[in-house]
Amino acid sequence: MAYPTLKQLRYLIALERHLHFGQAAQACHVSQSAFSLAIKNLESLLNVSLVDRTSRSAVFTNVGTSLVSQARLALFDIEALMDITRSFQEVLSGTLKVGIIPTVSPFLLPHVLRDIGSQFPNLDLHIKEEKTDVIHSALLDGELDLLILALPTELCNVETLPLFQDHFYMIHHKNTRLIETNHIQLENLNEQHVLLLEDGHCLREHIMTSCNITYKNPKRRHSASCLYNLIKMVDCDLGISFVPELSLDANIIQGTSVVSHKMGSNAFRDIALAWRKSSARKKEFNLLAEVITTSIINSRKKTIAAR
Repeated sequence: MAYPTLKQLRYLIALERHLHFGQAAQACHVSQSAFSLAIKNLESLLNVSLVDRTSRSAVFTNVGTSLVSQARLALFDIEALMDITRSFQEVLSGTLKVGIIPTVSPFLLPHVLRDIGSQFPNLDLHIKEEKTDVIHSALLDGELDLLILALPTELCNVETLPLFQDHFYMIHHKNTRLIETNHIQLENLNEQHVLLLEDGHCLREHIMTSCNITYKNPKRRHSASCLYNLIKMVDCDLGISFVPELSLDANIIQGTSVVSHKMGSNAFRDIALAWRKSSARKKEFNLLAEVITTSIINSRKKTIAAR
């Protein structure tokens, strides 16, 4: 008796996530024709129709919806099987697929990758940088093993381990015309002068919550796609903004006319690891967490000494 292949199950899960053959094929790094053929072969093998195809999207049938849920469980079991075999091998060796959010990646990885490589020379890290919802979905689909992200955020079926607090700083042009720099009061800020990242970045929500930023008018004049663009906008005195300490440690405002002020002690996000609850690699991930935390502590000591 023939059984579905792991490739077919992964393709089916990708299709359920994107609901579009072209986008799902692109996510799986295969041609659309090869992707479609794999789904058709799976339907022929099972003798059922899993997807109703339209010109714009893919609509799952009832049996298709049930099957994709079971496919996820099957892949989790396969991952658990692989985790068990890894537990009898060298700790943190082989391939580890890590997802990381873009407001952490360029500021954290340069500090920690060397230390991770030094302590675990046989570990092959594959890094995927995307927003939280994208890497969370990839983790649940078995495409990633571990996430590095910021809390708080809504996550399901995962276990998290906070690493360190990343405090927020207000930034503005040193000669700004927009605020009274000698007496900064958040409650008196003109909302039209506050610049933040685009919707979809968890950093935006973290800053608005922890720094008590509210918008009466949801329509914004400006927003930025990344922190580097945000700094450029502030450097042109288009507004004031807020950035995490990680980015300042990486000298993101060096060479600009931007200055920073630390916010209150409660204004921070937690940088954390996250993995599937079904993963058997919790001990390994805890070891990795220790290396990352130690690396950041040592890096910040050097930064403070340099100041």
